Amino acid sequence: MSKPAIEYQKVMTEIVYVNLPGPKEPSPGMTGGELLHGFLTELHEATSNEVQAYLGALCSKWNVRFRKEGGTGGEK
Repeated sequence: MSKPAIEYQKVMTEIVYVNLPGPKEPSPGMTGGELLHGFLTELHEATSNEVQAYLGALCSKWNVRFRKEGGTGGEK
């Protein structure tokens, strides 16, 4: 049995919003999500151009957006 000339697959995409500001320091009892939130917030606030470029590439690939408090999303 041969493969069809054209294959079609519907892919659902979701956008993940990281709300800013995040926790500044880890504290005992934080959940994994809270730790990840703090880590991503710290990366977002990095001043290095290389880190910002890498983070932008990752966010684009994984549909991650940073959203400032009171914002509508999509802020970077």
